[in-house]
Amino acid sequence: MGKKDSKKKSADKKARVVEKTARKTSKKEKKSSNKKGPDVNEDDMDLDSVLEEYARQQALFMKVTETPLAVPPPVRANATLTAAPSGKELLLFGGETFNGAVAKFFNELFVYNPAHDEWRQITSPNSPLPRSGHCVTTSRYGGGNTGSMWLFGGEFSSPKQGTFYHYNDFWRFDIGSREWVRVESKGGGGKGGSGGGGPPARSGHRMVAWKNYILVVGGFQDTSSATKYLGDVWVFDTNLYTWTAISLPAHAQRPEARSSFSLLPHEQGAVLFGGYSRVKSSSIPSAGHKKGGGGSKASSGSVAWKPVIHQDTWFLRMDQDLTKVRWERRKKPGNPPNPPRVGVTMAWHKGRGILFGGVKDEEDSDEGLESIFFNDLFAWGIDRNRFFPLTLRKPKVQKNAGNERGGGRRDRAKEAEEDLLRNLKALEAVGRDGDDDDEQNEEEKKPVVIKEQIMSLELPHERFNATLAVLDDVLYMYGGTWEKGDREFTFDEMFAIDLGKLDGVRTIFSRKDETMWEESEDEDEDDEDGEDEDQDEEDEEEEEEEERMQIDEAEIELRRKEKALRKKGKPTDPEQIPETPDIQEPDPVDEIAEEASLDQTPHPRPFESLREFFARTSVAWLEMLIAKQETGAYKNKTVKELRKEAFTVAEEKWWACREEIRGLEDEQEEAGIGEVVSLGDASGLAGGGGGAGGAGRRR
Repeated sequence: MGKKDSKKKSADKKARVVEKTARKTSKKEKKSSNKKGPDVNEDDMDLDSVLEEYARQQALFMKVTETPLAVPPPVRANATLTAAPSGKELLLFGGETFNGAVAKFFNELFVYNPAHDEWRQITSPNSPLPRSGHCVTTSRYGGGNTGSMWLFGGEFSSPKQGTFYHYNDFWRFDIGSREWVRVESKGGGGKGGSGGGGPPARSGHRMVAWKNYILVVGGFQDTSSATKYLGDVWVFDTNLYTWTAISLPAHAQRPEARSSFSLLPHEQGAVLFGGYSRVKSSSIPSAGHKKGGGGSKASSGSVAWKPVIHQDTWFLRMDQDLTKVRWERRKKPGNPPNPPRVGVTMAWHKGRGILFGGVKDEEDSDEGLESIFFNDLFAWGIDRNRFFPLTLRKPKVQKNAGNERGGGRRDRAKEAEEDLLRNLKALEAVGRDGDDDDEQNEEEKKPVVIKEQIMSLELPHERFNATLAVLDDVLYMYGGTWEKGDREFTFDEMFAIDLGKLDGVRTIFSRKDETMWEESEDEDEDDEDGEDEDQDEEDEEEEEEEERMQIDEAEIELRRKEKALRKKGKPTDPEQIPETPDIQEPDPVDEIAEEASLDQTPHPRPFESLREFFARTSVAWLEMLIAKQETGAYKNKTVKELRKEAFTVAEEKWWACREEIRGLEDEQEEAGIGEVVSLGDASGLAGGGGGAGGAGRRR
C-alpha cells in the first residue's frame, strides 16, 4: 500500500507542475497581448489630463440644480459630513471607493434634511474636482446670511493608485445660493509671517473657524519616496481674502507634525488632540493602514518607519494680531480611550468633542499585523480636558409634572421660565438669520424631528474613519471602514443618536456593501505561486503538517481568553501592563463638589433640564457677562445680545457637566430618589421663608 501511495503522489505532483507551467505561460502571453506599446504601464497615466476631463464634464452643467433623491447617495469612504450653520441640514461631499484593485473618487455634493428624511443632490458648473481626505468647516463670515462651507486640499489618484495627486485649492460653498466659488488669495501674508499663495497641497489636515478666520493645521504629503507629515498653521482672513502662515519663534513649543488628529473650535482659538504619524526607525517596517493619513504609503527603501499614535493635547491660542498666535501644551487628558487608537476624529458639540470608533494595529509574531477595531462612544470636555464614556440606556417614562403641581405660583413661575426661554430662542434665531420677523424665526427654529426608524440599544459595528456631525443635539454617523483579512469593507449606512437622551441608535439607512473585492494582477500571480509552493510543501511534509495542526483544548481556551481581553482593550502580555499602579476613580459626588468649589459659575443639579437650569441661573450669567464688558470682551453689546450670550454660555456649561450629572442621577434613582429640589428655591417660589438648606447648598 505504501509503494502505491508513493507512486500516486509522485504522479499527482508531476501533473501539478505541468499545469502550473502551462498556467504561467498562458498568463504571460495574455499580459503581452494586452500591452498597447513598449514600456507602457496602464496606471502610469497623466493625472492632469484626467482632471482636465473631469473639469470639462463639470462645465457642461449650465446652472445650479437641486434634485431630490429616491435613495441615499452611493457608498463612499473618506468623505466629509458637516452641519450647516442654519441648523437644518447636513452637507456630504466627495469621498472614494476601493475594491482592492481600482480606486474611484467623487465630487458630488449631497444635502440631507433630517426633519423630512430627504436627500438632495446639488450640481453646479463650478465645483471642486473629485477627491478624498479633504477637510471642510462652516462659518457665518465671508458669505451671506445663511453662512458658508469652506473646503481645502485632499487627494486624488490614478485608478490603480500608482500615482497620487494632492490638492492645494481653496473653495467656498454659499449655502443660500448653493453655488461653489474657488477662492483666490489676494496675496500679502499679513502680520503673522510669509503667505500670499496659501498652504501647500496636503491631505489628512484639519480646519476650524475662529471669528473671521479659517484655520488650516497639519496633514501629510505623499512624494515618490516618502510620506511627509506637516505641523504648520495657516490662517485665512474671510474679510481680506488673504492667507497668513503663522511664524513661531525658534524656541516656541509646538506639537509634532501629524495627520488624522482632532481639531475642535474654542472661544479663544482651537484645541488639538491625538493624531498619527510615522517616524524613522531602525526596526523592520510593518504594514500600515491608510487610516492614518498616509500610513499605507510609507517609503519602502532601506529606511524603516515606525507608526506613532499621538495622545497629547494642545491649545492654539488665537489673537486678532496674528504675531501673537501661540501653541500651549495641555496636560494629558483624563480617562482617555484605552488602548490608544487611530482612525478617529471628533465632532464638536457645545464645548465638547464626540468621539467614535477607531483601530489599533498590533504586531503578531505568527500572523504579522493584527488590527483591533472599536465602537466606543466618548465625550471629551474641552475645558476640563477629560473623557467620559457615553452609554446608551432605555428611555425613561416621563411623569406629567403639570398635573402633579396643580397650578398656583409654581405653575406661573414655570410659564414665566418657558416664556423667557422662547424669547431667548427667538433672539438667537434673529442673531443667526438677521430677520426680526417672529413667525419666520419660530418656523426656522422648529426642532429637528427624526422619522420613526429602527431603534437599537447597541452601538454600530466596529469601524475606523467614520464621518461624524452634530446637528441640533443629534449625532449623525456616516460610513466608515472595517477590515477582515486583506479585504476592506466600506459601510453604506447612516445612524443618529440623541445626545441629550442617549436612548438608542436610530438607523437612517443601512445597505449591504455590494463592492466586489478584487486583487491586483501582481497580487494574483504572487498568490497563485504561493499556493502552488504551499501545495508542494504540503505533499512533501504531510505528516508534519498534520502534527502542527494538532492543538490541545487548553491552548484553544487560552487563545479565546486573549482575544476577549483584546476586544475589551486590556493587555494580554504581562510586559505590556503599565507600570503605573491602578488609581481608584474618585467618587463622582466628591469630584463634582471639588470642581464646583474651583469653578465659581453656576452648576447644574441632578434631574434639572437645560430650561430649568437657565431659568434658575440666568441672572448670574448676565452679571458675569456685564462684568466682562469692562475687559472689552463684550463691549458695546446690547441687552438682547447679552441675553443671547448668557443662554449660550449656560448651555455649554450644562452640556459640559452632563455626564457627571447623569451619573449622579443614576445613583439617586437606584436609591429611590427621583427628583432633587432646592428647599431654598422651593420656598422662594411658594413665597414662604425658612428652608435655607437642602441640596442646593451642596453645589
